[in-house]
Amino acid sequence: MSAPIRRLFFIIVLVSLLAPGSQAANSTPTFAAANELYTQSHFAEAAAAYGKLLESNPRSETLHFNLGNAWFKAGQMGRAIAAYREAERLAPREPGVRFNLQFVRKKVSGSESAPGSIVYRTLSALTVNEWTLLAGVAFWSWFGLLAWREARPGSRGAVSGYTATVGVVTMLLIGCATTAASHWSRAGAVVIVPEAIVRNGPLKDAEVLHQLRDGVELTLLDKMDLVSGDQKQTWIQVRDEAGRAGWLKSDQVAEIPSALGAASRR
Repeated sequence: MSAPIRRLFFIIVLVSLLAPGSQAANSTPTFAAANELYTQSHFAEAAAAYGKLLESNPRSETLHFNLGNAWFKAGQMGRAIAAYREAERLAPREPGVRFNLQFVRKKVSGSESAPGSIVYRTLSALTVNEWTLLAGVAFWSWFGLLAWREARPGSRGAVSGYTATVGVVTMLLIGCATTAASHWSRAGAVVIVPEAIVRNGPLKDAEVLHQLRDGVELTLLDKMDLVSGDQKQTWIQVRDEAGRAGWLKSDQVAEIPSALGAASRR
């Protein structure tokens, strides 16, 4: 897809506010009011309106998608990425969601790809359920060939090559499904402030390790609530794409629940 066409597609997606599964939401006056705020270029107000709607309809990919559009137009890259990632989790095959997410990622990091290793990005082409389905089909095909060999001993030579090949493919697909489940069981976070301060411990006086800019995607490692006087602070331990780990205040990021956790709630 050429650059002009990609830009045109992105503009069309943003203006039309289209995403699947939106019939119930579209019928409400509040949803129409949020869309009206967006078309009038009141993007922060539109984002707040979509966020309010999500309180009663948190599994609407349409609302998450529109929320991402509004935050992007408001210049909030991290919040846009967080909303698009939730929409992608709910509708992993929706091209508009994936395109907008890639577009904003490129704005932030210069790359359209999700952060992580090449293995993770390859496995991200399919969901955990899809990898599991492929592994299941391969396993039962392999089992069928083995059963055929036992039932018809004379055919063993003819099908031995197929049996070995399908067996290897089955093991590879089971490995892919297991690895994908391991990756997607991890929660994540996205920086939503201009500069997030990462420290070597969950304390405001801990040594500053580095800073992260708006839109950087992280892996969530741990979470801790601390009480200082009558104030409660929540700290999270994160790791960035470069492998650097540290602690930062939870109000500097939007947390992304694990894909497996989201799937279990469907």
